[in-house]
Amino acid sequence: MPSLPETRASLILRLPDAADARAWDDFVVIYAPLVYRLARRHGLQPADSDDLVQEVLAAVARSVDLWLAKRDRGPFRAWLLRIAKNHAMNALTRHKHRPVGTGDSGMNQRLAQHPQNGDVESEFDIEYRRELFRWAAEQVREEVAERTWQAFWLSSIEQQSIAMVAERLSMSVGSIYIARSRVMARLREVVKGCE
Repeated sequence: MPSLPETRASLILRLPDAADARAWDDFVVIYAPLVYRLARRHGLQPADSDDLVQEVLAAVARSVDLWLAKRDRGPFRAWLLRIAKNHAMNALTRHKHRPVGTGDSGMNQRLAQHPQNGDVESEFDIEYRRELFRWAAEQVREEVAERTWQAFWLSSIEQQSIAMVAERLSMSVGSIYIARSRVMARLREVVKGCE
């Protein structure tokens, strides 16, 4: 069974120690894909998104001890989101990343695709929860039998009918419900342990 990352609070407390490779590995596993996907959604190319992830991680490394020292600090994710937004805005406003205005109707569509400021925060939170689910799913999948996992995945994630999944996996309908329930309970435990 793979080891779970420490709770977020204890993980954050370990980040000022640059030599704590395990803390940084756990941090990168959770937050780097989140920052990357947000960068891609906001129009950055893959290489630029990778650069943005590195810039955000470096900024966190440089200033996490200052953030921890503040008495009036807000939630960690809000602080991380502010860093990511600032770096993303810098990347988007650099001349090489600006699309050339053409005046056609396609430009209006591009502008409409960019989220408003309030939407970015909720989008960041949604992406965080998705990444946390992906991570927890990897952990739980290694703990359960493949048929149990498939019963959960097909019925819950792909939302196929219970009867269809039972037939496909040669299991009873009751077994599908039990497998799904067990995997869901274990996912909740893993996520709760991480948060």
